[in-house]
Parts: sequence; C-alpha cells; structure tokens
Amino acid sequence: MRPEGQLPPPHPSQRPPQATGADMDPPARLPDPVPSPILKHSPSISRSLRSAADTSSVTFAADFRSPSKPESTSPSFDSFRTARSRPSSVSRSSTRRSASDRAGSQRDLRDEDARFVYINDAPCTNAPPAMFPDNSIHTSKYSLLTFIPRNLYEQFQRVAYIYFLILAVLNFVPQLLVLSKEAGVLPLAFVLGVTAVKDAYEDWRRHRSDKNENNRTASVLADGVFRPKRWKDIQVGDVVRLVANETLPCDMVLVSTSDPTGVAYIQTINLDGESNLKTRYAKQETMSTPPEALAGLIKCEKPNRNIYGFLATVDLNGRRAISLGTSNVMLRGCELKNTAWAIGVAVYTGRDTKVVLNSSGAPSKRSRLETHMNREIIALAVALVVLCSVLSLLTGIWMGDHVDQLAIIPFFHKYDYSGAAEHHHGRYNWYGTGAQVVFTFMSAVIQFQVMIPIALIISMELIRVGQAYFMVQDNHMLDNKSQARFQCRALNINEDLGQIKYVFSDKTGTLTQNRMEFRCASVQGRDFSETDGGEEDGHAVQADGVVLRPKTAVKTNPKLTALLKDGTGTKASRARDLFLALATCNTIVPIVEDTVNPAAKLVEYQGESPDEQALVYAAAAYGHKLVERTSGHIVVDVFGARQRETSYRSSETRGKLKRSVGVTKSWVRRLM
Repeated sequence: MRPEGQLPPPHPSQRPPQATGADMDPPARLPDPVPSPILKHSPSISRSLRSAADTSSVTFAADFRSPSKPESTSPSFDSFRTARSRPSSVSRSSTRRSASDRAGSQRDLRDEDARFVYINDAPCTNAPPAMFPDNSIHTSKYSLLTFIPRNLYEQFQRVAYIYFLILAVLNFVPQLLVLSKEAGVLPLAFVLGVTAVKDAYEDWRRHRSDKNENNRTASVLADGVFRPKRWKDIQVGDVVRLVANETLPCDMVLVSTSDPTGVAYIQTINLDGESNLKTRYAKQETMSTPPEALAGLIKCEKPNRNIYGFLATVDLNGRRAISLGTSNVMLRGCELKNTAWAIGVAVYTGRDTKVVLNSSGAPSKRSRLETHMNREIIALAVALVVLCSVLSLLTGIWMGDHVDQLAIIPFFHKYDYSGAAEHHHGRYNWYGTGAQVVFTFMSAVIQFQVMIPIALIISMELIRVGQAYFMVQDNHMLDNKSQARFQCRALNINEDLGQIKYVFSDKTGTLTQNRMEFRCASVQGRDFSETDGGEEDGHAVQADGVVLRPKTAVKTNPKLTALLKDGTGTKASRARDLFLALATCNTIVPIVEDTVNPAAKLVEYQGESPDEQALVYAAAAYGHKLVERTSGHIVVDVFGARQRETSYRSSETRGKLKRSVGVTKSWVRRLM
C-alpha cells in the first residue's frame, strides 16, 4: 500500500541517478551575515573566490557591533586587505547553502515519505489513488445540517442554560406546575434564539469570506497559454503565473521569474507577521526552460506545518535530480513584491498548505467574565438547593405533626372544592408524605428561580453586540492610510480587552517599535559620534525630473559629511569606501512610493534585517544613496553622481558576527 494514495514514482530504470555530495546544485544564496561599519577581510570567501573567479578580487565584510555607549566607539576602519588570485571565472550565484538546504541535501527523501508531482500535468498528478485535496478553504464552523445541534451543544456549555432548561422541564410536571408551560419555556427560548442569531451571523461572514477567497482568480497554464482560473479549481501540478503585488494561491515551487538570475521577492506578513521582504530563487535549470515546455517530476515531502523547512528534488526530462530547499518554495498567503512576474508549480493545495495546517480553525471562545459567571451561577445554585432542601425538610416535619388535620387544611384538603367532588368518589390526590416533600422541593426551586436571573444572560448578549458596533465605528481605531476599520471577529470575548493585565511579546517589534538607528562611525581611529550640531538628512536626489528622498532621515555629523564630500587623502578615501560598502554590501531592495506631490517620491529600503535597513539609510544620509538593485548590478548615487556596480555576490544578515559579504566589479578592478 502506498501512503497518502500517491502515484508511484518512475520506474528505477527510467529514473535518473540521484545527485549527492558535490553533484547537488547549491541554492543561489548565502547564509545571512550583517553589514556594519568595520570593514574586514574574509579569508573563507577569498578562498572561495580563488577557485571561482578569473580576475583579481577582493571581499569585504561590514561588521557592526552596537556599543553600550555611542561615545565609546573606537574601532578603526583602515584594516583593508586584499587577496589577488588568478582563478578561472567569477560566478554571480552563491556557492554556499543555507542551513535548511544543507539539511535537505544530507537527508534522503524516501518514496514512502514523499509526494510525487508531475509538472504541468495535474490530471496525472491527481489521478487515483492520489486524490489530493482541492485548493478551496473553509474556515466556517457550521453548515445548514450541523448548525442547530452543534450550536445548541456549544450554548449548553454555559451552566446557566442547563439550569433554566431543568426548570422548564420541571414546569411541565402537573404536580409541580407553578407557572404556565409557555411562561417557563419562553425565557430560555429567547436567550437561545438571540445567541443563535448572533452565531449564525458570525458564521455567515466566515462563509462569505471563504467564498470570496476561493473565487479569486490566478493565471494557470492550460494548453500552452496562461488563462484565468479560480483559486478553488487549482490542482497540484498546475503551473501558476503571478504578477507583482499578487497573493500566492497555494504553496508552489518557484521555477521562473522576471529577473534573469531567478530572484523573486515576497512578503510573508500573513504567515509570520514580518513585513520585510524575503528572497526566493528559481533554479537555473528551470529558468532556461519555457513554461509551456516545462515537464518533469517533483519529489517533495508530505504536507507539514513547518513554514521554515522544505525538502524536495526535481527531475526535468530525465536529467539528474536537482535539490530544492526553503529558498525555492513560496507559500500560500505571501505576496509577490518588487518582481514583475513569477511562475511556480503547485505542490500543496487547500488544507495541505502550510498556512492552513498552522491555523486552528474557528474555536468556540469563552471570555473570563463568562467563566467567572459560570462559577457564580454554580454557587447560587448550591445556595438555592440548600434553601429548597431546608424548606422541604421543614414541610415534611410539619406534615408529620399535622397528619390528622390535612383533611381540613385548604392546601392539603382531601376533596376538590371545584364542585366536582363526585368524580373523585370521596378520594383525594395524595401521594404520601415523602412524595409531598419532593414535590415541595421542586416547586420551591421553580418559585425561587429568580435567584439566578435569566435577564442577565440576555443583557450580556445584547451588550456585546452593542460593544462590537461601537468598536467598529470608533474613528480612533481607523487606519488613515488604508481606511480600514477595526474588525470584531468574535463577539464572545469583547470584555477581555478591558481585563488584560500582562502583555507577552515573542520578540521586539511585535508590540513595541523595533527602531534601529545609526548613531556614529569611526574612520582610522577618529570618532565621528558628535551629531548635536547636525540635522536629520535623507539626502534627496533627482532622477528623471523626480526628487527621490529616503523615507527615514538620519541625524548626521557635519564633519563626517564634509570629509566624505570634499575631503582628500587616505582618511577621506577610507570613509568613502566605508559608506560605499554600507550602501552595497547588503540585500536591501529600494522601493519607490508615491507622495501627494507628483514631483517627489519616497524611497523605502526593504530587507530582512533591520540592521541592514539602518545602515543603508545612514549611507543615504551621508551621500551614498542606494537607488537600484538587481541580482546582477547595484546603482548607487554618490553625491549626485550615479555609480553602477556589477554585483557578483551578496549575503543576508544572520549570525552572531553581524556580518554581510559582498563582491562587486569595482573592487576587482582596483586590485588588478
């Protein structure tokens, strides 16, 4: 038996040899160091370049360690070292693997633990016994058949509802009839009805949201042409094309992008809350094949919840298998940014996507006030039972003492005074003292039911609806930029907002402002940390009649600005090298935003690391403004003069060393 009903892999005789060790294609990226003001020689990268480049090259790393006090900064920046060599060629793609890619290449993916996806052949991929789920999602709680039983079950989780249900049932017993039958049922029916209407409205909104989501369209390859297709109809194996700012409809392997080197940028704010751009890469083997001619087999792991891991291989037309990692997959819910278009192959759809696997559905939530109210109702119910028990016990004692007088006492008279005594043949409705004690207890419970007011339950439901309305209409919680209002998705927990005592945050920046600022620099031992006399500058530049200004201004040091602009000598040269490194040695992507003034635009620097963003904004403030970045070149505006750098290598910012590595053509020329 094949797990998950998968289609069998190709026959071993038809399967290409698996790549192992050095045969595996490395992903076109580096692990993530961080740029900073101290330029250092990187021996490991130099050794790598000696075997990869045919011209003299230099690598530099910017190393930034935040001092406890800005004025104590004392490292020098004059430690520039170069490495000359005569290698064969310079590669623009990274030869180092990320941690997930290294782990993926070291662990074999067995057939029984794998899913097989035939590229651009959805019918074959989804044929029995595979039967992968469709791409529709369902976040609603109820259907027409399950609404009444499930909603009643959830409502009767409240102790008060069980209490009033017992009272309504007792009121139907003839010996216990205190109120009319309708009067005993009406309050409970009203409360259940109001709550059911509220829950039905909330679930109707979920159904509407699901419908809108499932009916969104995406471009899917069919008969060699990309045609619009609803999200819910996308299948595993389909080739999907996205354009800039579109949301991914499913989890898919990136095979081609508008960038010649296969780089795409995505925003994962819907997955992990991070607004910074992340890079994804298409393999060069898939980039060179037109989408309509793309065919092969993707062997990937089964669906799982890990959004930071992916293990797969792709076999294109019988060639050797190419390893795939996290840097080659884009997940549902991400948005394509700063990339004209991207093409991918759907590998997980619908409930198999990682974003759905990590969602817990629509739970039935209970507020702290409601939990507290349940405890209070239990305490009142105990008091009511004690009161009625004492009353029935005293009634039994009194009846025992006056057993001979029961015939003449009106309440216990043996005859019917309605005038129909002949129908009883001289008998009376008497069940004995014990039964009368029980009847007295139950009748007392019905009579004293006001100890637990049902009006409280009704009032709470109506108050929650009113609170939700006022919260939605509150202009203080209106996003002026997007004109989006506050959304109240669960009416059952409104009151919890006023009872929060402690706020726990997983990291800085989630609920607090994660603001990284460039404070100072040191060039050849001279500390430029005095910014009291400086002004916040963004160093605006003009291009094609439009003024470009960085979105964030940085307070600058006038002496350092003068040194960079008009200075001569070794110190000025080293200072320019420093800020040129800060502007180029990173993975920041400049994004131009429109403003109210058509002649002015803001440039926002997007990247995975706030350290990189702070350093690039600082470089722009000191006259070295990053204007354009692609996988092959970088354009920097140096005090009004455009400087184009051919980029051979760049890395992201990670690790304890806070280091970023970059190799550009200008440094190669300077060393020749």
